[in-house]
Amino acid sequence: MEKKRGYVIASVFVLLFAFVFAFTASAQDQPAAGEPESVGSDLGISGKLGQAIAKAPKGTEKGQINPDAPRGYLGIPGGPQLNLLVGLLWSIWVGWIFSTVGAFGGIMAGVGHMSIFGLGAYAKTFGKTSMTINRTITDSIRVSNQWLVGLAALVSSVNYYRQKRIVPALGLFLGFGALLATLMVVYTSAGKIRFSQYQGWFGLVIFVIGAFMVWEMTPKGQAGKKAAAEAAKAFEATIKAKGDITEQGVKTLKWSLVKTEISFFGQTFVFSPIWALIGGFFISAIASFIGVGGGFLYVPFLTSIVGLPMFVVAGTSALSVLVGMIFSIFNFMVLKGVVVYWPMIGAELVGIFIGAMLGPYTGKYIPNKILKGIFIVLAVYLGFKYTLLGFWGIRLPF
Repeated sequence: MEKKRGYVIASVFVLLFAFVFAFTASAQDQPAAGEPESVGSDLGISGKLGQAIAKAPKGTEKGQINPDAPRGYLGIPGGPQLNLLVGLLWSIWVGWIFSTVGAFGGIMAGVGHMSIFGLGAYAKTFGKTSMTINRTITDSIRVSNQWLVGLAALVSSVNYYRQKRIVPALGLFLGFGALLATLMVVYTSAGKIRFSQYQGWFGLVIFVIGAFMVWEMTPKGQAGKKAAAEAAKAFEATIKAKGDITEQGVKTLKWSLVKTEISFFGQTFVFSPIWALIGGFFISAIASFIGVGGGFLYVPFLTSIVGLPMFVVAGTSALSVLVGMIFSIFNFMVLKGVVVYWPMIGAELVGIFIGAMLGPYTGKYIPNKILKGIFIVLAVYLGFKYTLLGFWGIRLPF
């Protein structure tokens, strides 16, 4: 119980610090004296983005809009020209990593959008000339990540359910905690987050979770996880023997709002749906703030707090993420009018489907420790990289 309370309290502080930092600085969209004249037209682009383009400085330098340039990302003249084939291939990896470990789909989607497509660098060019464009691109990246994660979560949830490697009650209660959380995040952060702030917190949250997962693999961190270890061994043995994993898959033994019991490969696990709802609220709030699915938070929650083996965590995390993404995407796009670049999203969703179909059927052959190792290596490296780049502008050479 104390451990659960500590997790919730830590989540609250991370969330509060994120919001405090988000609003510590303000910037004006009006160009300073002596700067080039404004574009003076929305160039046929609707909404807040078109209004911001009309006020942006006209020219060919970074942070300026050249009306005569070819249209690129979001229809912006001079915007990045995206290679949709690269997006397709990258999103196969995104779908696979998410459906295999139940996490890091949103993180990998963010890496693709920010670094591989170069949208992060492009957003930063408007940091001093048009903060509205900077923030609009930032919100677009956040929601684009969520579209990819949402489809990966849907495909993964169906596949894991067929393999009886999902705990429906736990996943749904975690997901329902996202309803109020996403509403809160959308109304307090949409259109208000600078890209550098987003990038820095994106990295910091990943880094903290990665460090936690490293601790979890130590002898002290493994204490009290005997049941999960035994279930994982039994699962791996069944796979090696080419047995039917559905025979010993997840079964609900007892259900109530206070205490629910399930079995998986001869081991019994107990959790409280109420705690899952509370945990889902804070996890979804943090995840929605940085524009990802939250699997990288659901995974340590399910392994460390609930004590489930990774072979069950991936599917349960996927279901939680799916519910949260439905709420979050609706809130951002319908209630706040955030736009995405549909040609890019369309190509990426095809790749996501391919990767998410492969994950559940290939991941079961990868040992439990290796799955966690993949998670940790990605978390530590990417967290360190984006924290330095977002907060201090320090770019790692690799």
